[in-house]
Amino acid sequence: MSAHNDSGHAQDHAQDHAHAHGHQHGDLDWEVMAAHLVNSGELQLPVLRRTAGRLSELLGPEREVRRVLDIGSGPGVMTCVLAETFPAAETVAVDGAAALLTHTRDRAERLGVGERVAVRHAELPDGLDGALGTADLIWSSKAVHHIGDQQGVLDALAGALNPGGMLAVAEGGLPMRFLPRDIGTGRPGLQARLDAAQEYWFEIMRSELPGSTAVVEDWPAMFRRAGLTGVASFTLLLDLPAPLGEAARTFLHAQLTRLREMMSESLDEADVETLDLLLDADAPEGILRRTDAFLLSATTVHTGVRPV
Repeated sequence: MSAHNDSGHAQDHAQDHAHAHGHQHGDLDWEVMAAHLVNSGELQLPVLRRTAGRLSELLGPEREVRRVLDIGSGPGVMTCVLAETFPAAETVAVDGAAALLTHTRDRAERLGVGERVAVRHAELPDGLDGALGTADLIWSSKAVHHIGDQQGVLDALAGALNPGGMLAVAEGGLPMRFLPRDIGTGRPGLQARLDAAQEYWFEIMRSELPGSTAVVEDWPAMFRRAGLTGVASFTLLLDLPAPLGEAARTFLHAQLTRLREMMSESLDEADVETLDLLLDADAPEGILRRTDAFLLSATTVHTGVRPV
């Protein structure tokens, strides 16, 4: 499971769902995926740092954070942010992709937090059987919705908290926006149709997961059912206006490439042609060159505390 990003579900479908799919089928080029996930994480760094800072505030200065788990850590961008935010803690990156854990180790060393960052190869939900130990803070982003029994995995994560410890899960939020409604080619409203295709794909993905269990995705209520108290939520915005820099354009090109691969059967021929034009590296209308591309996304984090 990857630590990256749903109408709530649609956020970052093309990267986190491909990541999860690859765990099961081994059909991904992990170096390409790692580069995309790192680029995505680094674009989100302002949000990730504000998120970690908010978690520190919620825990309060009197709470000693000695151990942090990042569940579904991907290549470790947030792992390292958490290590920087909680300097007295051991931060453990947990992921089912060994190649991404290697990137986490390398990143932690490069950023000078290598001595306080550990990695653990574990598939979810089987890896939550107690082998990971307990923690004062457990973070997970866009990983829980890849588990068939979402309530069950929240129960397990809550059970791995030390008394007074906090669970923080990024789920929900809003679909990413990056183009105007009318982009001057094809039928206006392309992004809304991409959202609909992704929602359809997401429902199929959820239904095919082992132990798939339907649940009303009321995350605060799910946290309370897991026995957590002081349940709250906050949302942070990433707002990169047009014209975009190269890193954001590269990210969007990779996103659209994956959407083209995954969703083309759900789109009509005209929309597929529009996607192909957006992916044309030489076309002025392409995402790498057009001046009206922007990046706007909202990440929602839910928190709860294990009673002392």
